[in-house]
Amino acid sequence: MRERGIVLAVCSKNDEANARQPFREHPEVILKEEHFAVFVANWNDKAANLRTIAETLNIGLDALVFLDDNPAERAIVRQTLPEVAVPEVGGDPATYVAAVARAGWFEATTFSDDDRKRAEYYSGDRARLSAQQSITNMEEYLQSLDMVAAIGPFDEISRSRITQLVNKSNQFNLTTRRYNEAEIAAFQADPLKFTVQARLTDRFGDNGMISVAIFDIAPQVWSCDTWLMSCRVLGRRLEEAVLAFVAEAAVASGAQRLRGTYVPTKKNQLVEKHFETLGFVLVKQLEGGGTIWDLNLNDYVAPRLPIRVQHI
Repeated sequence: MRERGIVLAVCSKNDEANARQPFREHPEVILKEEHFAVFVANWNDKAANLRTIAETLNIGLDALVFLDDNPAERAIVRQTLPEVAVPEVGGDPATYVAAVARAGWFEATTFSDDDRKRAEYYSGDRARLSAQQSITNMEEYLQSLDMVAAIGPFDEISRSRITQLVNKSNQFNLTTRRYNEAEIAAFQADPLKFTVQARLTDRFGDNGMISVAIFDIAPQVWSCDTWLMSCRVLGRRLEEAVLAFVAEAAVASGAQRLRGTYVPTKKNQLVEKHFETLGFVLVKQLEGGGTIWDLNLNDYVAPRLPIRVQHI
């Protein structure tokens, strides 16, 4: 499962040293400590520890599948965290693999190189978090990461991953519009669409593709159709690098403004103030809580960022 990009975590009710011992010492254990993105072992209730795991990974609780041989623990998690998938397994561990496989939680219509590396990405996040906790100044921490962002238009190689992100990203997603791979290919070929993909590497490794944007091009105004980003890189200022990339191209085309729309959903309150934070001005309040924002490109100055940008 890990080789397919499924992120593994331990949620154990035990002394931490005892929980880790088999992974370190048992000669027949295939999985080692480094294969787990998060290792939580204590005497807290497992529902609380699942929240910790989700927060550490920056994912929603509805992205978790909780496999446990104790029926009482399964019942508590089902009752306390209904978003978490909890397979019902019996007393024979030999049946667990089939029980998980039958449920179809990890089925995928496409499989990219980013999927294959996903577990490594999250393991790298654990190292980043550890480094962040040892530095009190956030700007120093960001500088210490030696970040490099590769930003450019959509291409054939990344199309399936772009489609995945467009259809799976919920929290950092300004409009949550969904498009299939053929539509993504059409955007790539359309001269009236400006497309953006962004990847990020740092001294801990590759974060993979973590941001996608689509802008509609008009003579005076470029309008944001889609803008999303992986929550794993929140606080790293990558969105400012993406904006600078788009603004540079828009200015070169003669445009005067960038326009952004926020369409609220149950999961994307995180980005309600996204455009405001980036210097956009509120233009209109929409029914249902949505908003429209404009950025005057004549006044925009690209910020100095702790990220080296490479155009691809």
